[in-house]
Amino acid sequence: MSIQKSIFREYDIRGIFKEELNEQSVKLIGYHLGQKIGGNKIVAIGFDARSHSPILRDYLTSGLNAAGCTVLDMGMVATPVNYFSNYQKIRDLLSRGQAQGTPPTITPSLDASSDASIMITGSHNPSEYNGFKITIDKAPFFGEDIYALGDEVIADADRKIPDSTEKIDIDVKTPYIDFMVKEFAHLKGLDKKIVIDCGNGVADTVLTKIFDALELNYTGLYCEPDGTFPNHHPDPSVEKNLADVKALLEKEGDIAFAYDGDADRIAVLTHKYNIKGDQMALLFALGMENPTVIGEVKCSQVMYDELERRGATAIMYKTGHSNLKVKMKETNADLACEVSGHIFFKHRYFGYDDAIYATLRMLELIADGIELDAEIDALPFVFSTEEIKVETTEEEKFAIIDAIKRLLQNPPADFPAIKNIIDVDGVRINFENGWGLVRASNTTPVLVTRFESTDEQLAKEYEGKVNALISMAKASL
Repeated sequence: MSIQKSIFREYDIRGIFKEELNEQSVKLIGYHLGQKIGGNKIVAIGFDARSHSPILRDYLTSGLNAAGCTVLDMGMVATPVNYFSNYQKIRDLLSRGQAQGTPPTITPSLDASSDASIMITGSHNPSEYNGFKITIDKAPFFGEDIYALGDEVIADADRKIPDSTEKIDIDVKTPYIDFMVKEFAHLKGLDKKIVIDCGNGVADTVLTKIFDALELNYTGLYCEPDGTFPNHHPDPSVEKNLADVKALLEKEGDIAFAYDGDADRIAVLTHKYNIKGDQMALLFALGMENPTVIGEVKCSQVMYDELERRGATAIMYKTGHSNLKVKMKETNADLACEVSGHIFFKHRYFGYDDAIYATLRMLELIADGIELDAEIDALPFVFSTEEIKVETTEEEKFAIIDAIKRLLQNPPADFPAIKNIIDVDGVRINFENGWGLVRASNTTPVLVTRFESTDEQLAKEYEGKVNALISMAKASL
């Protein structure tokens, strides 16, 4: 059976159930991943609401067991709950029955944390998709490591791995809920009407239990996990998916939150604004003293300038949750963000993207008297486009970026004056009154562009000139 190389992506492993993620490929992924983790190691697995996620859990478990690993099963959880497991003692995650009886034999110790975690999730993708987000030794497993894993799996495609679903049940949700309730006890009884839209993802495997314990006043939409996503696509960065939560907010709420399929991305809605991830970072930084904040190349220049004006350290880096986690650790940053709603807190937390934690931090700002709309109103006005995708091929997308870099060494005579170029991830061209970005998506065969200016007509001009440059770059290949 052939195994598709395309399922091994920059940030995770992702594909269509049965066609690409099937018994043979997933068992082999578990086996070779178990060997990379080190064999005889402890791996905690969680999964999202898709009907095929438990099936993939069993395939993955068989492969990990064949590699000599001990598998801990946390059941259906949100991705941040899965990440949380890496920071807890195994003893504290054992189910109540196991804790009262004879605990399982685990090497090296029940007082250690797991060596790795794997989240089985298709995130915001359509229901036929699924995938694996992998953490080893509290760090993301991504990039060249995933590509190398793919090469090993493909080279070993004929290996037969027997069924072996032996695992130890653990409960990560209870300690996660307890942590949040304790950390945000000061929010108890907050006098605000909250609207939440879980999009039939897994946010509410924990969210309303936290809200109930904090005696918060909330109305929930589509909280029941359902991997067919019957009400709307679980991607809160797409405006049309927010129609229902906006309508409910208008009718009976003060603040609203929406989540993606695995609850590592958030949308924050007021009566006036859909607050983007870079704007959220500015809000969250208000509660930190001289923080270091990392943004991706798609973030507004307003965010970077405003952070610096306040005395913070602002760092621009690559797009992608794995990239930002690594950069946070390297720089000891307090906070990181993506425009799409991935928000990473090291300040008072563990340094990974958690939409549920971000919800509580936003409510904390409100409780502290921060007027969200007033803070956004006070920012310099710029016109920003949404992400604009230019279709290309997997083979050409990075070659086009390289060609654009060459063309920019001697740009066309009518190209806007360039202040400087940032090439940490694609090409971000800074002009006198704005910027334009072209980067190759690491997950799909597209170029991603975005444009920003203090003047709408200038933003459109930048877009036109950069699109012409893309066409020139394509023609040069």
